[in-house]
Amino acid sequence: MQPIQLFELASKQSHWLTVRQTVVAGNIANANTPGYAVREVSAFEAVLDQTQPQVRMAATQPGHIQEDPMRGAVRSQSFGDVDVQPSGNSVNLPEEMSKTGEIKRMYELNTGMVKAFHRMMLLTVRR
Repeated sequence: MQPIQLFELASKQSHWLTVRQTVVAGNIANANTPGYAVREVSAFEAVLDQTQPQVRMAATQPGHIQEDPMRGAVRSQSFGDVDVQPSGNSVNLPEEMSKTGEIKRMYELNTGMVKAFHRMMLLTVRR
């Protein structure tokens, strides 16, 4: 029997959504910071392709911090079509707020899919 990869994939997407929500919240929090450049996370597909080999740092002690490959996907963006404020800030609050709604919908879809798959697995075990 092959291992079920759906739960691992859903866990990775949930972690990516957490990183993305943290970055968007940082953008919103810095909306009035002079010179602040909008930050964004790479698309989940691109991050997933980069993290597949799972090359990790060696940890000789259990307390060592492991590298988080998804945090490396965060980058500052410079947008040519976005109005930069006189302070040099490029945060567009309505766009950032719409990103939070998108993240919420993606998280709900992720958890709904995991719940449905979990129920299906329980039904097959009961019979």
